[in-house]
Amino acid sequence: MEKIQREKRSLEDLNVIDDFLMNAAASDREGGEEFCRLILSTLLEREVGKIHINTQKVISAGAPNLRGIRMDVEIIESAGELINVYDIEPCRYHKRGLEKSNRFYQAKIDSRYMESGERDFTKLPNLYIITILPYDPFGENYMMYQIINQCLEVPGLEYKDGLRYIYFNTTGKKGGSPAIRELLQYFQNSTETNARSERLQRIHEHVKKVKVLPEVREEFMRLDDIIYYEREEADQNRAVQDILELLEDCGEVSEELKNKIKVQTDKETLRRWHKLAARAESLEEFKTKM
Repeated sequence: MEKIQREKRSLEDLNVIDDFLMNAAASDREGGEEFCRLILSTLLEREVGKIHINTQKVISAGAPNLRGIRMDVEIIESAGELINVYDIEPCRYHKRGLEKSNRFYQAKIDSRYMESGERDFTKLPNLYIITILPYDPFGENYMMYQIINQCLEVPGLEYKDGLRYIYFNTTGKKGGSPAIRELLQYFQNSTETNARSERLQRIHEHVKKVKVLPEVREEFMRLDDIIYYEREEADQNRAVQDILELLEDCGEVSEELKNKIKVQTDKETLRRWHKLAARAESLEEFKTKM
């Protein structure tokens, strides 16, 4: 059984790949716009124009039984009549069905830009779904993977749907540029030592600033408490379920015994019961020794 113990994170130890810190820096009234422009200009390898930023934006579902989404950082770039929308999603954990998850995000984002009855689909902005990961999603050791729709029969045929997926891998060695490599290393480990270039130093100044803002610290403590206790509860429920599954191999577990196990919250006791359930040859032996 997995050890039921988690250490709470500290705000000082967070890196930019943590979505909380990314959002805090991006939503800062004084420096958020520059922070996002510096990051986006580096990742796209071009200077980004005038931008508007939305953080932690929720796009609700169309019906109660359908799923909505929560975007981490949405950046809208206006360059004359051209509008580019960038959805930046840092993700510290392996996500199951990553590609289809991003397909769902893309559809929900696009749906906001067409009003009912609108027939001119050229009004849809260009959309970039940017995912930043601490692992290689495709196993080819590239630091970036750019995905666009194309024609299989005519590979060179330009398909102007305005959609691009970009996956950045902080562990990648191939492709990209030295500036992207340094930025991804900084995302993974956001220390002053890793802020080597002038641009990264400016980014790091924004990160240091938001980490000491009282409102950011208060929000982090509230959010981390929620996450911590939710995970503690999930671990406890998993431990109880593991014990009950082992005991069911010995026979039908009574409701009285189930309830006694389910109300137990002490981690050491649950670990001991798990070992006992794995060794016990009968339910009576387990109940006697528990």
